[in-house]
Amino acid sequence: MRHSSRKTSIFGCLLGGLCLVLGGLLCSLPTRAADILLTAAEDNPSVQSFTQALSESRPADSVRFQPLASLPAPGKLPTTTRLILLDLPSLDWRLQDTQGPATLVLRISRLQARQRLGATLPPRLSLLWSDPPLARQLRLTRILLPQARRIGVLYDSHSEFLLKELRQAALPLGLEIVTERWENTSDSRPLQTLLENSDVLLGLDDPDLFNPKTAKNLLLSSYARQLALIGPNAGFVKAGSLASTYSDQGDWLAVLDELLDQPPASWPRTHYPQRFQVLSNPQLARSLGIEQIDGASVATQLAAGESHP
Repeated sequence: MRHSSRKTSIFGCLLGGLCLVLGGLLCSLPTRAADILLTAAEDNPSVQSFTQALSESRPADSVRFQPLASLPAPGKLPTTTRLILLDLPSLDWRLQDTQGPATLVLRISRLQARQRLGATLPPRLSLLWSDPPLARQLRLTRILLPQARRIGVLYDSHSEFLLKELRQAALPLGLEIVTERWENTSDSRPLQTLLENSDVLLGLDDPDLFNPKTAKNLLLSSYARQLALIGPNAGFVKAGSLASTYSDQGDWLAVLDELLDQPPASWPRTHYPQRFQVLSNPQLARSLGIEQIDGASVATQLAAGESHP
């Protein structure tokens, strides 16, 4: 009896040891590589560079680009694929089919989404916004121009839906949003009225209002009244607005790397990059009597004041 018990004990120890060894081996095995598919209507050096950079950041995964024209209907792609859309034509293609893999829509603006989706968001789509968050832009304005209280905003029928959110974001900052509707950009009267009643202008990422054709009028008119324009994007800062927050390729790669580490079921429906930078126009700042802007320091201030779920 004692002999049998001893044999059982030895067997149990051996079995336990074997389980530990097997468990260790399983833990040391690489996890199954994710199939990450990027697509866009055109294959160009910018797309190739982005795909290569993402591939290098995720060596354990299969990262590939395939032109939109060569893809089947979204519903015919494996559901395990992680799909990344790089342009609007690829989004239009994806919207044709309710079936298909979980999809990240990269660098889409709030206006573009509104025009294509309305106020609803189809399932299995995660939208990664390209335009800077309104609250972040307002806080940037507050840091750079602490005396400004009346924030002038031009809008049209496409961007009007953003005003409610903008006013809500302005309240805790003690800022007042002053608006003018500007449907006909060849008529400068709404712009001049807004300049008369504002301390600073804040540009919405609305390409009907802020584009190369309107830039000269907007920038010269605001400069003539010694008023700064914040935003709407990095391109406008280079053209002559004072400053804006923006996310570059490195920031976007970091966002994707973080999301791709998560199961698609946990991807947010909409998402602003938590990583961002501040670009300013030193020449304009000097002409407006504003101290030199340290973009990195301002970005750190802004990031410290943001809460993330």
